[in-house]
Amino acid sequence: MTQLFDAFWRAVVYCMHPRVIGLSFLPLVLMVALSFGLGYFFWDTSVDAVTQWLQTYELVQGFLGWLDRVGLGSMRTVFAPLVVLVLATPVIVLLCLLLVAVFMTPSMVELVAQRRFPLLERRRGGSFVLGLLWSLGSTFVALVVLVLSMPLWLVPPLVLILPPLIWGWLTYRVFAYDALAQHASSAERKTILREHRGSLLVMGILSGYLGAAPSLLWASGAMFVALAPLLVPVAIWIYTLVFAFASLWFAHFTLAALQRMRAAQVVEVLDPEPGGQPAMPLETLQPTTVLPPPGA
Repeated sequence: MTQLFDAFWRAVVYCMHPRVIGLSFLPLVLMVALSFGLGYFFWDTSVDAVTQWLQTYELVQGFLGWLDRVGLGSMRTVFAPLVVLVLATPVIVLLCLLLVAVFMTPSMVELVAQRRFPLLERRRGGSFVLGLLWSLGSTFVALVVLVLSMPLWLVPPLVLILPPLIWGWLTYRVFAYDALAQHASSAERKTILREHRGSLLVMGILSGYLGAAPSLLWASGAMFVALAPLLVPVAIWIYTLVFAFASLWFAHFTLAALQRMRAAQVVEVLDPEPGGQPAMPLETLQPTTVLPPPGA
């Protein structure tokens, strides 16, 4: 647990590094351009489709009628846009995570390695292609689980539990692999992921809850939906910084674990077996004098 908190505070400090802040703008620009482009072409169509879909459910119509009776009829006009934003949020989160993994994580792992682990050997047990396939495969699994769990979101406590758990699992899978790709061998990576699975999963879940924080804007009222064009870029940047912090957290934790594991292996090799004879120190060995042959 000490190593987990040590890596946490180091990641917080590294988030203030100019290189990290500068790198965060590339995913932000790409995501904002993509969000506004899709919104420009598909926003009205999406809202109309959701409105027609909601009209087929008597329970939803009953809820909207209750809003009219209690004086909150203005919420009716923002209910469909709110649903569109809520449905779009998981896609935005996933894309932000993948963009951070592709465009930011390699540079941030290199930053951590240069400043804190300059002597750590690079055994290159992973590659960009394998990392991309690993991330896409994990993202697909997370999407399937996310879609299957959506009916459970109607139960009030579960909507605050299930999405962060899914984000946390995906964060753990993606960033733990990327942090070790260059420095650990394949066997070392599997060992660290197995031995520290509990700590890594806790780190991922906490990062998932941090990543879910911007989503609370859409649940705060109609005003935030009306200000969506201004708040979406802010939310995307928060997502980007959260995942950048998570990437740094995993980098500090896993590289420190790798260094400790290799140091322990060196000690095991140098220490004699119990009951065995210790190795003779090299300085006790004396050079052998070779006498010249007779007559030389």
